[in-house]
Amino acid sequence: MLLETIKQANDIKEIRREDYGQLAQEIRDFLIRKISVTGGHLGSNLGTVELTMALHLALNLPEDKIVWDVGHQSYTHKILTGRGEGFDHLRQFHGLSGFPKRKESDCDVFDTGHSSTSVSAGLGLVKARDLKGESSTIVSVIGDGSMTGGMAYEALNNAARLETNFIIILNDNNMSISENVGGFSKYLNNIRTATGYLDLKEGIYNYLRGTRWGGSTIKGIRRAKSSFKQLVIPGMFFEDMGITYLGPVDGHNIEGMVRVINEAKRVEGPVLIHVLTQKGKGYEPAERHPARFHGAEPFDIETGIPSHPRTVANYTDIFSTVMCKLGARDEKVVAITAAMPDGTGLKRFRNMYPDRFFDVGIAEEHAVTFAAGLAAGGLKPIVAVYSSFLQRAYDQILHDVCLQNLPVVFAIDRAGLVGSDGETHQGIFDFTYLSGIPNMHICAPKNKWELSDMLKFAVNLSAPIAIRYPRGTAYDGLKEYRAPIELGKAEWIYRERDIALFAVGSMVKTAETVRQALKEKGYHVSLINGRFVKPIDEDAVRDACRDHVLIVTLEENVSAGGYGEKVLDFMNRSDLHNAFLSIAIPDAYVEHGNVELLKQEIGIDADSITDKICQKLAGSRKD
Repeated sequence: MLLETIKQANDIKEIRREDYGQLAQEIRDFLIRKISVTGGHLGSNLGTVELTMALHLALNLPEDKIVWDVGHQSYTHKILTGRGEGFDHLRQFHGLSGFPKRKESDCDVFDTGHSSTSVSAGLGLVKARDLKGESSTIVSVIGDGSMTGGMAYEALNNAARLETNFIIILNDNNMSISENVGGFSKYLNNIRTATGYLDLKEGIYNYLRGTRWGGSTIKGIRRAKSSFKQLVIPGMFFEDMGITYLGPVDGHNIEGMVRVINEAKRVEGPVLIHVLTQKGKGYEPAERHPARFHGAEPFDIETGIPSHPRTVANYTDIFSTVMCKLGARDEKVVAITAAMPDGTGLKRFRNMYPDRFFDVGIAEEHAVTFAAGLAAGGLKPIVAVYSSFLQRAYDQILHDVCLQNLPVVFAIDRAGLVGSDGETHQGIFDFTYLSGIPNMHICAPKNKWELSDMLKFAVNLSAPIAIRYPRGTAYDGLKEYRAPIELGKAEWIYRERDIALFAVGSMVKTAETVRQALKEKGYHVSLINGRFVKPIDEDAVRDACRDHVLIVTLEENVSAGGYGEKVLDFMNRSDLHNAFLSIAIPDAYVEHGNVELLKQEIGIDADSITDKICQKLAGSRKD
């Protein structure tokens, strides 16, 4: 096994050229075998095996540096830097991360997780290199999906001014998570399909290599070929910006890519290598269903079918169903996604109402301002987005939606702890970053029926509103408690005395368990479904303070700026001196791992909360 000889960075350089294909196959087999057990990003990694091998052959790590955009395609890089043994615990608590992590290896030079960032980060590394008088090679790898994000163009515009080497590799597989959309995708497609140019170029080069004067002539042609490409390929977008363009290059031809990378290293300025790859290459189920194998659950290798298929609806499924019903009832309802029609559950809405569905690409900022324009035009836009990705559009929410008090609905999926993707994807900040914005309203459903009710309420509210709901199975308990949704009003579920549990969203289910545990200890416990984080139900808090010794808030959000802080602030302003306890996520980034295990680790699981309440009560008695 050639793979067994890879123990650390640069060991690949000991592999014979004739064995590159075998090593690539061993890596693919390894990835399929390991990810079938742990789950992970399979399709993107299978598509970049040869590209990663070529980079490691052409560069000298860690002196030279690779920045991986998003980073979910970095598995082969991890293998080639000696981390293969860690794949048994990939994306598990305290195990190998599914993304580049500087704390894992000095060959990971920048932590990534969100898209369209690698060119900016790489440019910063280039400037740092130049100012320190170093000579390392810096490479940013960015996918064509990430090139739909505006930040990539801001960086390219800045990079075009460079007079020192900077290599950008555009990994073009015609996919982000789902199929790419928009003008840039069409532009790249024109380049991909310019077969006459590619065939002519390769034919000339192959002929000249066989002649005694071929080397010098090829160099001359390379210097002149940009003018030829200008005639054959429309636009030449990168060359027009001042960035040397090399390609398209077959992303599965290792030796060909090594030659191009070495050629790019000699360019005194920014150079972009356009590499064509196939997402999921080498594994038929992933080739046929690249979106499904973007982030795969454990699966059967022979069939590609998930090992533990989902049999109950999750919150995304509920959102999907309700969206289709809303679309049928109201022609003003429109849906927007940022390259996530599958992940956000909008695929069915797209199929039913294609004229009212908009996929803007990986461009959350544009998505939000576009939604503001739709709202200003009299429509009812619903922006479906993951919590951690909505962070990227904070200014647009504040400036373009809320300042004008436009009725945009934000359907925030993957809110709270999401688990295996780790720090960059945990949706634990949305209460905080949204609640400080005037005119914004925020709510969170306790179960699947309340998500449906909140969506129906939201589309008829003449103001901005965010509905945040978690990843995973939709809770179907408390069905009998379905009081009508009123703006800023909580819902009393159980009314007793002594302890009042104010829980929002996913924590209502946890609070039920906590309440039962406390009652078994002899306490009387009320449970209030907070529903709204902004505005909070001040009347409910004041009411609870009359006959409860302890007020407890429970939320799956960081404590700073969250629901608990708002309740405590109101109590202080109202001169209410009841004992108070906030259950929330600590002021820290939460690493990857199983969600239930992470909850235990940070102390927001039912047992930990019960213990904290008992300790608080004991402390209050002593006082």
